[in-house]
Formats: sequence, structure tokens, C-alpha cells
Amino acid sequence: MNGIGTAAVAAQVTLVVVGAPLLTGVMRKVRARLEGRAGAAVTQPWRDLRKLLRKEAITPLGTGPAFRAAPPLLVATTAVVAALVPLVSTTTPVSRRADLILVVALLGLGTVAVALAGLDTGTAFGGMGASRQMTVAALVEPTILLAVFALSMPTGSTNLSAIVTGGLHDPVRLASPAGLLATAALAVAVLAETGRLPVDNPATHLELTMVHEATALEFAGPDLALVELGTQMRLTVLLGLLASLSAPWGIATTTTPLALALALAVLTAKVALLGAALAAAEVFWAKLRLFRVPELLAGSFLLAVLAVTASYFLTGE
Repeated sequence: MNGIGTAAVAAQVTLVVVGAPLLTGVMRKVRARLEGRAGAAVTQPWRDLRKLLRKEAITPLGTGPAFRAAPPLLVATTAVVAALVPLVSTTTPVSRRADLILVVALLGLGTVAVALAGLDTGTAFGGMGASRQMTVAALVEPTILLAVFALSMPTGSTNLSAIVTGGLHDPVRLASPAGLLATAALAVAVLAETGRLPVDNPATHLELTMVHEATALEFAGPDLALVELGTQMRLTVLLGLLASLSAPWGIATTTTPLALALALAVLTAKVALLGAALAAAEVFWAKLRLFRVPELLAGSFLLAVLAVTASYFLTGE
């Protein structure tokens, strides 16, 4: 069990690392097609990363350890989250450590690292982007905690593997008012956490509208490649987490090679479908004004609170 479970974790992390740029390529392709353009190849993000890795690393004058440590820390924390979250199997050697609070803390650590790097540059845009990013994070992370906590109440545990297993054994709870409210709140939080429309536009470089891009302006070469890869991995992991919690069917509950292979294929299909749907929706969405973003995130937080309240009364705790 330990050998196959370890292989499942390794395959899960490898799929996230290798598939994250491809997911970005698929989303860009879908968006280009809907906008009437041919668009770049699906593998273009991997080519961009390879080009950046070949360039010379440039560090701005006056920056300290925070700037240099942010890119590898972002990738490392996201890789650990990819290993903990039950995307492929609920019975792995790290399943007992896949706690909700730990996962959110690791995501927050990556966000703080990039924000500190933006501040460390001493530029106006870096400080502006860091301030905006931390404002969004302060509203998003409590929403994720409450939304998943609402799904965990029937299980009685904040362990993500236990929550997914409970959803597999009792799928009715996923269609309950608490489950639907929690899924809606989590979906909005994922959009904000990954810097997608309508909260942020990853394709823009306008100084007055940037959030994540403003903190990454001073990165170049391999550092920029790591930041881009880490951002793409976060999108893949969070979409996979959303799929696992709202539609856990296909996740392996045993450690047989056939079940794990089927789970990897199902995970790829679900994340690709969510990514394509998100890209299609972004064609028709406009970016919100910065002062309207807290209203949207406050609304998602309210949905999470209602989900917890509904789950409390439905479970009779």
C-alpha cells in the first residue's frame, strides 16, 4: 500500500507540474477561438517557460532575500499542496496530513511570499500590487476555510480526504442547500485566489488595473519562469480541489494500479473541462473595478457563512 500510495502522490504532483502549463494553453486556446482568433498552440506556455529558463537571472538593485526566495517558495508550497489535496486517491501516505487549515496556510504562505517580493523591489507598482493582493487574500482565505468547513460538518473532520470520502458515500449532501452554497462560495474564491476575471485579468499589463502582474513586474529569466509556473500550478490545484469537493466521482478509494490510472484520467478530464468553461466565461465577463472587488468577495464570504449555518441545522449538530 505504501509503495503504490507513494507512487500515486508522485503521479499526482507530476500531473500538476506538467499539466499546469498545458491547462493554461487550453484556456488561452478556448478563449482565442471564441474571440475569432486562431490562438497559439496549447504547448506555448511550456515553450515560454523554457525560453525564460534559458535567460540570465536579473535581480534589481536593493532587493533582499525576500525577492530571491519568493519564486522557489511559491512553487514549493504549491507542490506540497498538490501532494496533500486528494485529487487522485483518498488513501495515500499523506492523507492523514491533508488538513484544511494546513492547505490554506500553505496557499497563504505563497501569496505572502510574492507580496513581500513586490514590496522588496521598492517600486510604486510592486507596492501597489502587493497591497491589492493582500487585500484580496484577506477576504478569500476565510471564504475558503468556511466553504470547505461547511462541507466537513457532516463528516466531523477537517481532513480533506475524509470530506471527499464522505461525499462519495453520501452524494446527496453535495446537492443540499449547504453543499450548493459552499460550492458557489468556493468557486468565487478560486477565481480571486488565482487572479482570474472578474477579479483580475491575467492578460493585462495596465498599471492601474494590475494585481498579480504588478508584483511580478521585476522578475526576469528563471525567477519569472518559476513565478509563472507557480501561478499555473495554483490554478490547476484549486480547480482540482473544487472538482474533488463538488464532484468527487472518479477519485480512487483503493490502491490498485487500475483505479489510480482511471482516477488520473478522470482528474485530467474534470480539470480541463473546468478550465475550458472558465475560459469561455471570461470572454463574456468584464473586469470589476478595484473598489467593487471587496463587494464580490464579501458576497462569497456571506454564501460561505450561509453554507455553514445550513449545514449546522441540516446535520442536527
